[in-house]
Amino acid sequence: MKFEESLRFAKKLDQQDSLRLFRPKFHLPKVNGKTAIYFTGNSLGLLPKSTKEIVNEELDDWAKLGVEGHFHSQRPWLHYHKFSKKSLAKLVGAKPSEVVAMNQLTVNLHLMMVSFYRPTKTRFKILTETGAFPSDQYALESHVKVHGLDPDKTIIELSPREGEYPLRTEDILYAIEENKNELALVIFGAVQYYSGQFFDLAKITRASHEAGTKVGFDLAHAIGNVPLHLHKHHVDFAVWCGYKYLNSGPGGLAGAFVHEKHAKSFDIPRFAGWWGHNDKERFEMKKGFKAMEGVDGWQLSNFPVLSGAAQLASLEIFDNAGINNLRKKSFLLTGYLEFLLKSIEDFNEYITIITPTNKNERGCQLSLLMKKNGKKVFDRITKAGVIADWREPDVIRVAPVPLYNTFEEVFSFAKIFQNALQ
Repeated sequence: MKFEESLRFAKKLDQQDSLRLFRPKFHLPKVNGKTAIYFTGNSLGLLPKSTKEIVNEELDDWAKLGVEGHFHSQRPWLHYHKFSKKSLAKLVGAKPSEVVAMNQLTVNLHLMMVSFYRPTKTRFKILTETGAFPSDQYALESHVKVHGLDPDKTIIELSPREGEYPLRTEDILYAIEENKNELALVIFGAVQYYSGQFFDLAKITRASHEAGTKVGFDLAHAIGNVPLHLHKHHVDFAVWCGYKYLNSGPGGLAGAFVHEKHAKSFDIPRFAGWWGHNDKERFEMKKGFKAMEGVDGWQLSNFPVLSGAAQLASLEIFDNAGINNLRKKSFLLTGYLEFLLKSIEDFNEYITIITPTNKNERGCQLSLLMKKNGKKVFDRITKAGVIADWREPDVIRVAPVPLYNTFEEVFSFAKIFQNALQ
């Protein structure tokens, strides 16, 4: 599409937007009494208006039924982890048996690494990206240390080439091949939280398996943002949080994926809990863990119903919108933002966009590297009613989310940003 730098054009795009009816389904924050330009759905998604209703239904059932709610509530609590499976499976490109909502992201990452990071004397190294989200870094370090290894000699961190910001896929594949005889695990953030780069999961997975190593992904910034095909690509495992694009609430319920090829590998080492035990024998309360088939066998504790209810409200919206439709709008929305920013006079003097320019290699986030006065510019746009994200030392992250952001907001943001540079 040929973009135009005008409010009229932005409004025209909004009128043509088939997803425009989803914005009213969310509560929109205000700044100084006016609706904010909320571009931080990559950090905390907005509250769906339906969330209160579904959470209140569970509260009412708790009040009326007490413990009997496990069997007789509107959505019996005993089976609550099953209610989100189809929706989550569609979002990550999986079978329902391969996904489960549980725990928090880092808890799930630890659980997966217990099972899929099994270092030997010859194969012990982990390949990941430089500057992975800190929690991921800490998890990798801790598992390496538990095995008595030195993180500095064990974890290989890939950096972009000098003068570049995205990682080239060819460099990732080269690193896998170069270290193939020592690799025990390849793990990346599917969409890199800082740069916004969407890695080529299919090629990374294929190369990893050809090298004889397991591969997993952190989907924190990918699920609900970009279409995924974990089953088709034979990814071994993946984990995610629910509070960003999934709009499941602050600290909301996370989830995990394990490919069905591991579904009956009951001998895989794992940290066990009673909700992962064979559900037909779970309440016999006997010693001796027997894992359920598939990813359900990695569950630990009974399901957090109130948090799960909040997630169901958002997933219903995703079911109706469709991730492929959201992706199409995201291409336009983020593309329009990039066009407007690059139209600013002296753009190159102030800003470098470190997110890939190829639309297929990014989600809805653009990361703006500020060459000067970055924090001052951020403070100015915040004062003007923009809720964005500052990342030390010099990056402003903005993410127009296709579920609830508009082209007119993108246009207004670009004008506010331009004024803030002066």
